[in-house]
Amino acid sequence: MRKKEAHILIVDDEEDILFSARVWLKKFFTEVSCLSHPTKILKFLTEHQIDAVVLDMNFRKGFENGQDGLYWMNEIKTLEPQIPIILMTAYGEVELAIEGLKKGASDFILKPWNNEKLYASVNLAVDISRKNKKLSQWENINQKSNQYQLESHSQKMQEVLEQIRKVSPTDANILLLGENGTGKYVLAESIHEQSDRKNEPFVHIDLGSISENLFEAELFGYKKGAFTGAHQDYAGKIENTQNGTVFLDEIGNLPLHLQTKLLSLIQNKKLSRVGETRERILDVRFIFATNENLKKAVAENRFRQDLYYRINTVEIHIPALRERQEDIEILAAYFLDRYKQKYHKPDLEWSENLLTQLKKYPWPGNIRELDHCIERSVILSNDKNLQLLIPQLEEKETNLPTSLNIEEMEEILIKKALKKHQGNISTAAEDLGLSRAALYRRMEKFGL
Repeated sequence: MRKKEAHILIVDDEEDILFSARVWLKKFFTEVSCLSHPTKILKFLTEHQIDAVVLDMNFRKGFENGQDGLYWMNEIKTLEPQIPIILMTAYGEVELAIEGLKKGASDFILKPWNNEKLYASVNLAVDISRKNKKLSQWENINQKSNQYQLESHSQKMQEVLEQIRKVSPTDANILLLGENGTGKYVLAESIHEQSDRKNEPFVHIDLGSISENLFEAELFGYKKGAFTGAHQDYAGKIENTQNGTVFLDEIGNLPLHLQTKLLSLIQNKKLSRVGETRERILDVRFIFATNENLKKAVAENRFRQDLYYRINTVEIHIPALRERQEDIEILAAYFLDRYKQKYHKPDLEWSENLLTQLKKYPWPGNIRELDHCIERSVILSNDKNLQLLIPQLEEKETNLPTSLNIEEMEEILIKKALKKHQGNISTAAEDLGLSRAALYRRMEKFGL
């Protein structure tokens, strides 16, 4: 019988128990690990992907009330709530084992166990684990952003929405271009929702937030043993999107050697995991996005020209919020309604004067900045009178560049964010709506 690909963890303080259980279960499952002390469980779980845990109920000599097992079961459930746990107990502790079932154990095994019963229980736990992981994955990938409605009074934006309506039913590769915060994610999700793949996964991969040395493993997956720490086979994010839509955000950050691999994947619809020669047939639709000038990157040999032509079958330019001022009121009203509900302030309203302020501000952070501004304003306002808080407008107008050049505005915003958060990159990036990597790139660009 072919072994089932699964990693089982057995925890017991008796070496004989560990040995016999491992020898038996190794006949049916690809990997079986053993721990003789429960204090090592949590560290082990953070370093390995476990499908099921077989856990003894007693570990301290003189204490045989089963409370150790219940305690460690709770610790495991806190760290990894999806992992099924099978309790091992002696005949006299059946009532405790039943209590364990009530608290979340998937089954219990009596010592000395029947081998067939042990196998059946663990096999069922593995099936439950896989089902739990699949459900969890689908909950994550099928969550709708619901960030704001795709409604516009702007001619430029209406043209964008018309383009999206035309290309969504096709499988054409789409490149979304626009400044940070213009809504590229929302539009990519809308394309997916209007396509024939709408009932399949939509997976957003932010290449600006992945460490460069993890790019290949995260995107393409890896074979067990391919590198230190590769304890089992791992399907990458792209493979897990089979039949769905992959949204590769900040595509300009992809290293050159992986650009070659991505080009091959798009052309041949085949994927190989790191350390594996086997090719897997892939059926996914790609949407790409960037705020970079890819033509310039091609000219500077930072981006492959053939990949650029492959990803922009359809190229859609998303206007900045200052170029679609007609939509500021629609978007602001949407965010206000959302945060009034979230923060239980149903009576908050704004005046015409506040709307005027919203419209005259250039919004260098685009829709994302408007979203944050409205949320912050709702939080800090009293129950009825909305107090509009735009930090940049609270300072003297002379601090704003007279040209409103976007790069000049961007540099000032970054300086203000770093000053506000006392140089803390993480919180400054979050306030700006950027990833840490994206903020570092901009700081380097402006010599900060």
